[in-house]
Amino acid sequence: MTTLIAKFVLPVLVVAMLYLLISGNFFSPSPFVIAAQLFAIGLSVWARRTFQPGQFNIAAEPKPGARLSTGPYQLIRHPMYAAALILIWAAVLGHLSLSTAIVGLLVTGGIAIRTVVEEQLLRAHYADYAAYAHRTKRIIPFVL
Repeated sequence: MTTLIAKFVLPVLVVAMLYLLISGNFFSPSPFVIAAQLFAIGLSVWARRTFQPGQFNIAAEPKPGARLSTGPYQLIRHPMYAAALILIWAAVLGHLSLSTAIVGLLVTGGIAIRTVVEEQLLRAHYADYAAYAHRTKRIIPFVL
């Protein structure tokens, strides 16, 4: 069941971003929101560029090759999910309302489920994943 839910996280994330964009709740004149969203984009680009050619996979299934442990993956196990959460929550907090909060909570719940499913797959695929998970945080460096 959780694997099925995990497959819908990416479309939910895309729909959430489109909703925030179309409703005028994505961009904000606040320098704090702009800074957070630029940081999120930078983190996402850094994480994506860390992958070797052909290794990146949108599905939560690992591809053949070494486990990533460079770039942002030295500090956190899921920097792209962290970037998505920062991007969405910056928009939500920049335009806080019931509808934007619901969007933020849905995205957060979906990403939480997806990280659990993905980590199960990664533990099964990489013998050293448990040790890597022990020394790095899931989403927020040094915290969570």
